[in-house]
Amino acid sequence: MSFQDEKLKNIFWLRPAYQKNSWGAKWRLLYKTSLALATNILLLLLFVLIVSFLAFLGWIYVVNHSSISYENALKFFNKSTKSIPPPLPPLEYPLDCIAWDQSKTCTNNYPTTYKPSNRDRSSNPTCPDYFRWIHEDLKPWKVTGITRDMVERARETAHFRLVILYGKVYVEKFRESIQTRALFTIWGIVQLVRLYPGKLPDLELMFDCDDRPVIPSKDYRGPNARPPALFRYCSDWWSLDIVFPDWSFWGWAEANINPWRNILKDIKEGNEKVKWKDREPYAYWKGNPHVAPWRGDLMTCNPTDKDDWNTRLFIQDWNEEEKKGFIHSNLADQCTYRYKIYIEGHGWSVSEKYVFACDSPVLLMTPRFHDFFIRGMVPQRHYWPVRDGDKCRSLKFAVEYGNNHTQKAEAIGAAGSHFIHEDMKMEYVFDYIFHLLNEYAKLLKFKPIIPPNSQEICAEALACPTDGKGRKFKEESLEKSPSNSIPCKLPPPYDLQALKAFNDEKFKLTKEVEKWESEYWDKLSKNP
Repeated sequence: MSFQDEKLKNIFWLRPAYQKNSWGAKWRLLYKTSLALATNILLLLLFVLIVSFLAFLGWIYVVNHSSISYENALKFFNKSTKSIPPPLPPLEYPLDCIAWDQSKTCTNNYPTTYKPSNRDRSSNPTCPDYFRWIHEDLKPWKVTGITRDMVERARETAHFRLVILYGKVYVEKFRESIQTRALFTIWGIVQLVRLYPGKLPDLELMFDCDDRPVIPSKDYRGPNARPPALFRYCSDWWSLDIVFPDWSFWGWAEANINPWRNILKDIKEGNEKVKWKDREPYAYWKGNPHVAPWRGDLMTCNPTDKDDWNTRLFIQDWNEEEKKGFIHSNLADQCTYRYKIYIEGHGWSVSEKYVFACDSPVLLMTPRFHDFFIRGMVPQRHYWPVRDGDKCRSLKFAVEYGNNHTQKAEAIGAAGSHFIHEDMKMEYVFDYIFHLLNEYAKLLKFKPIIPPNSQEICAEALACPTDGKGRKFKEESLEKSPSNSIPCKLPPPYDLQALKAFNDEKFKLTKEVEKWESEYWDKLSKNP
């Protein structure tokens, strides 16, 4: 075929008339028609299969053409969800003492960030109301901020300086604390860093582990007062020390008191052994009366041949208890009396939270100091106020009143105990520290640095070199994984009017009890 013939053939084949009437065109048309038909048939079969499947499950009533059955749909959904496997447990990071013993340095095997499954802040609970006192404790520095000079001037009484920088913890030690207070306080902060890795801001602080506050507010008045910034376990209304949860939340080895999570569980089980109405109808206290004069004074309220003040008071000799293995010091066994007395020691007392946990009304001796949570508790709701200046008569009246108003007394005991078991569970203790440190860091006017005499601190650095109960309690209170949720939402600060109303209400309720008490003794004196 010549080039010209080839050219003419190609031109002819491209004509529409040829395309329409050629065998190739007819085949293509047949193919398209068959494909459309097959597609329709497949869709129809698929529809029949789906309807049959739903009818089989009971979702559709074929006979009367009714709509989807809600009950059967719910049953099917429940069956389907049951087949979904539960989420995998978080990966745990136990102590790595082998690596620590070899290098004596902190390893980098723990996550530096975390991604909680519950990130929805709108569904996250607001922190308990006592968190609002964080704002009050930091208010002295709200205007001026906290300068390096303010931190350095707190060194005079501090036991250690703690720095958090890029998620790592550094400690500069100044002096020894009582027992292992400093060690377990630092341990607690390290656990917070493990719980919320990457979420703590850079900060630098001074910590005093002794009992009483040392920054008197009267020495720092006016807009340019510039008081030192010092953390400790308690303060009072005349001091500016910043209140921080005490060391015993992670265990008190010297007193054989377990970490908070464990002891709460033990006390809860102890509560169930004897119901409140079946408990001894007296006010119970056990402790060391030699640490403060007001405790020695309390011991005069024990029953005698002449007077019974409705109390049962016992001396706790810690040295003897240690020799006997603390067999008479189990806190879970001390929930057998209807009423429990709280009285401070040299300062505030660690015993406070344990006393409140027993489902028994707490007879709270007029306090001089406050820890981080007691300011959120209300008289006649969470405790019964008792006059420190007239202890014996005040205690006797409290027990008489409670035994004659058992429903109210039991409710007070239950409310105080609920506050401890729920609003002060370990998750909230950690969240309190988290928010306290975050709010504190916002006030810093300087960039924290690693002190030249400091040491990087991790869980292994604190736990691996130790043994005995100290090691045991650290292992039990170790946070092995980052949290699966975000911290609770910090409530806003009190406005002046709301704070005044709150304190006025507490004062009014306390005075009401004192009025009833005075009327009781006046009536008794007139009708002996």
